[in-house]
Amino acid sequence: MNTHNANYINHIEDLDRTDKAIREAHFQFLFPFSLTTDCHRDVKQTLERESFIPFRLDALDMENAFYGPKHRVSHRDMERYYLPFTNHVLFPSEDNEESFQRMSKALGVHAVLRTRFFDAPFVLHSVDVVLCPFDTGFITLRVQLLKENLTLTEAIEFAERLRALQDAHSEDRAAKVVYENKTYEEVQDFIFQAIVPHMVEHLDRTPMDGAYFEELPYLIDERMYVMACYAFYEGEEISLLDRYRASRLDGLDDNGNPYISAYYMPYIEKFCRDTGLERWAPFAYYQTDESCFCCLNSLPERKSDAIVNKMYGEYYYGLLLNLFHRIVLLKLSNAYSRVQMERDSEKTELLIRDITTFSAKYNFLEVVSQSQGREIFLQLRSMYGNDELFEDVKQTLTDLFKYQENATSRRSSYLLTVLTIYTVISGIYGMNQVIEDLKNPIKWSKMSDYSPFEWLALAVTLSGLLVAFLLSGNVLWKWGRELLKRFRS
Repeated sequence: MNTHNANYINHIEDLDRTDKAIREAHFQFLFPFSLTTDCHRDVKQTLERESFIPFRLDALDMENAFYGPKHRVSHRDMERYYLPFTNHVLFPSEDNEESFQRMSKALGVHAVLRTRFFDAPFVLHSVDVVLCPFDTGFITLRVQLLKENLTLTEAIEFAERLRALQDAHSEDRAAKVVYENKTYEEVQDFIFQAIVPHMVEHLDRTPMDGAYFEELPYLIDERMYVMACYAFYEGEEISLLDRYRASRLDGLDDNGNPYISAYYMPYIEKFCRDTGLERWAPFAYYQTDESCFCCLNSLPERKSDAIVNKMYGEYYYGLLLNLFHRIVLLKLSNAYSRVQMERDSEKTELLIRDITTFSAKYNFLEVVSQSQGREIFLQLRSMYGNDELFEDVKQTLTDLFKYQENATSRRSSYLLTVLTIYTVISGIYGMNQVIEDLKNPIKWSKMSDYSPFEWLALAVTLSGLLVAFLLSGNVLWKWGRELLKRFRS
């Protein structure tokens, strides 16, 4: 190892052992899931029986109902934050399955996350179930960490352990949730038994085909997305390593020491520069990663609380929209691979309609009206690679149109060949050879004296009528099915 790299590693190890105290840590854990087809109404009825209420912007009493005692989300600010054509998708004024339907429930319950190295008491302020188009949805837990003498490392470790729905690693297996004198070995048990107990029956388990260990139909992996806000004490320096560890969710190592997943400082600097927003440095930084969106700030308490309000409000919906885009684009790409294998014309038409609908209604290039919010939204969009995914889906649409055009051309060619054959044969032999015998009453006795050519004419006549009836029935059936689909839509 050369001296240059050794200095870098020693520098990082020294900083790595300096763990900073923080004043508060607020989290939102988001679990994306896939719903069974046409179950929105059943899910809403189930949630209403569990005391969930629909979220509406005009219900101003909800502004401080779900975010803890000292936090509030301004509905007016949220409406102004997003452009009008986005608002009707994010904040519908009535039930609409083509928009985001948020159902919320205030809880204010206390629980404890027990890990190998410390116990972390927390309060669960509220839970959301957001039903989205394309049979997708999100469960959101709003959590505040209550541990005394809290450090940044402990807050990051708490987020990393609580977001693990299944015990995939040894550290996950060592973490348990204690709630109302009951211990839940896995976080998914805590969520689907204690918080939203009737949601499992509505989850689409089709993606689990071929899975050996998974128990829930995860859309991407078995961990939740994390939105976090770490409030340092006023004036505390926020280092490059603090930002990197928070965005990467680097908590504790196997020995209980602060952990960092990279040592090369130029790499860390480049990562933080590419995935961070330094507009308010050195007092506040926003960092994005594939599994985490966080803010680290050392502002006065009042200004820090205002950032938490934004994270609960405008930025929360920005993350929801970006995750929705990513998940739907991945689902459409996966559906294309199945269509390519099955060559099913009906599924091809359905996929074309889904891609066109997504492109027209939901893939907004301009979403946020304010410059600072636009920067954060575009940072999230860039991190999830939604633009590249959308370009791939647009190419998919072009390929589907070509496939459909070729398939239609082949079917038309086959049909034209069949009709030409019948026309030629009928022109040569003519129905007049046997038509008189088919008048009512049918002269069955004469058929015994038919020549081979007359039998051929009879076969052409009857099969031609059968083909005509079948073609007419097929057209009427497809026409009726299309009308039914449009009615259901």
